[in-house]
Amino acid sequence: MMKKYSRQREVIRQVLASMDTHPTAAIIYDRVKKVLPRVSLGTVYRNLAQLRDGGEILSLSVGDGSERFDARTRDHLHLYCTSCGSIRDVPLDCDPAQSVPEGEFLAGNGVYVIYGICKDCLIENNFGG
Repeated sequence: MMKKYSRQREVIRQVLASMDTHPTAAIIYDRVKKVLPRVSLGTVYRNLAQLRDGGEILSLSVGDGSERFDARTRDHLHLYCTSCGSIRDVPLDCDPAQSVPEGEFLAGNGVYVIYGICKDCLIENNFGG
């Protein structure tokens, strides 16, 4: 259950919802600071953790050493470009949790990441051509 309303948490939620780049806490902090100049980085981290734990946002790690955040909580794929570090959302056609044998595991929400190279990097670096 989410804690009582806080202005900081609401601004953090709004900032994240306005971004589709899967930002780090530091990037979110920079945006939030423009609205709430006195906010601390620690406050942003605590509120992101509360939003994540409350199921209101997703956090994902793609192996680049930083935690990324996503306002979209419905199941979807994340396409992570190992060349430029961009992350793009792609809808799922099915729920991967349905592949889990019934009675063997109670599946919850998942964060799905596919690693590869984005179209822009393929073109820029002339991969595969």
